[in-house]
Amino acid sequence: MGEYFVNYANIKRTDVANGPGIRVSLFVSGCTHGCRGCFNKEAWDFHYGEEYTALVEEEILRLLAPDYIRGLSVLGGEPMEPQNREAVLGLLRKVRQRYPQKDIWCYTGYDYEKDILSWAQQQEAVRELLSLIDVLVDGEFVEERKNLRLAFRGSENQRLIDVKESGRQKKTVCLSI
Repeated sequence: MGEYFVNYANIKRTDVANGPGIRVSLFVSGCTHGCRGCFNKEAWDFHYGEEYTALVEEEILRLLAPDYIRGLSVLGGEPMEPQNREAVLGLLRKVRQRYPQKDIWCYTGYDYEKDILSWAQQQEAVRELLSLIDVLVDGEFVEERKNLRLAFRGSENQRLIDVKESGRQKKTVCLSI
């Protein structure tokens, strides 16, 4: 599967920390941000963890099947790294096709307006990724702005962006959770 990222750091079968409800979470390997205080430093290495294969992808899809699973969260590492985008896109396409009622959250250290929307203007893969994601949690983790009381994010600069509504309104729309 040469078009896929080489490794993933972890799969949480029942995660309640990275989005609402009970979720399946995929932590991809590889991140170039290097945020001080990162909770998942080992996943910075693109070679960390296990090999991502078609069997692993099918297992994620199987884990999403139960009704009590609300959706999928993709984190890292960094799902939006160029090396990871194709594999994430392949998975999200299959999740949307098989489970259209489940929501998809994606965590990125990149900035929505400055980076993601800029890339989306030039790259079909990023446009399609955005079309499949319900909530994008953006922004690098900033240790000085760490706040343990925040829902579904680690530092106060990070936002919970409603991607669909942002597209409709042509401006950034954040969830207030």
